[in-house]
Amino acid sequence: MVSEEPQVSLKEVVREYDGPPAVQALGPVSLDIKSGEFFSVVGPSGCGKSTLLDVVAGLARPTSGSARFEGKELRGEVPDGIGVVFQEDSSLPWLSVRDNVAFGLRTSHLPRQEVAKRVEHAIGFMGLAQFADHYPAQLSGGMRQRVCIARTLVLRPRLILLDEPFGALDQQTRLLMGDELLRLWRETGATVLLITHALDEAAMLSDRVGVMSARPGRFIDMVETGWLRDRDSRVVSDSRFGALTGRLWSSLREESLKAMGRAA
Repeated sequence: MVSEEPQVSLKEVVREYDGPPAVQALGPVSLDIKSGEFFSVVGPSGCGKSTLLDVVAGLARPTSGSARFEGKELRGEVPDGIGVVFQEDSSLPWLSVRDNVAFGLRTSHLPRQEVAKRVEHAIGFMGLAQFADHYPAQLSGGMRQRVCIARTLVLRPRLILLDEPFGALDQQTRLLMGDELLRLWRETGATVLLITHALDEAAMLSDRVGVMSARPGRFIDMVETGWLRDRDSRVVSDSRFGALTGRLWSSLREESLKAMGRAA
C-alpha cells in the first residue's frame, strides 16, 4: 500500500557537471515519492532523467540541495534497500541464469541456504525456472532483461529504480514486460521509480508521471493516472488512456522542440 510519508525526498536539487564548459544537467528539482508508489519520469532526450535517477540511487551527489532516502541523506553510494536496473543488458554471458541472479548476493554474507532460496524464488517469480541453467546467449532480449530484474529482486529492495529497462524491446514485448513489472510491484510492495521515453508505457504503469523540461531538467507537470492498483496492459483500451498520453505529449512537445533546437 502507498504510505503518506515520502520514501524519497528531493529538495531544490541541482546537479552540475564540470567543464569546460560546466553543464547544469538537472534542477532545481523538488520531489516526494511515497512508499509503495509507482512513479515514472518522462522528458526530452538529454533533460537529466538519468541524472535524476543517479541522484536518487545515491550514485551522484547533488551539487546543491538535498536528497534523502527513508530520511537519510544520500551521500554518493547506493544504500541498502535500493536496487537499480539499467537499460543495457547487464547479464553476464559466462554465467548461467541461476548464477547471474545469485551474483547480486555474492557479498551479502547470507547463509548459502538462504542465498539458494532467494535465487530460486526470484527465478520462479520472473518465469525463468525452466531456463535456470541456460546462458544469456540462449535467451531472448526480454528474457535477459527478466534475468537482470531477478538479480535485483534477490536483494529485496524497498525501492526499485529502472532506467529505460525495456528500451530495446519491441512494442508487444514491452507491454507484456510491463505486466510483469506491475505484478512485481504489487507482490513485493516495493516503490518503483521508472525513467522512460515511452509516454504510453508511463501512462499504463504509473500512479503518477512527472514531466521534465529540456535541460536543465525540472518538473513542469505532474499527472495522476487514477488507475487501480490491480491493473495491467488492458488499460490501453480504456478511453482515459488516450487522454493521459495526450496530456503528457501536450506538456512535453514544446520541451522536446527546445531540446532539438527547434522551438519557436
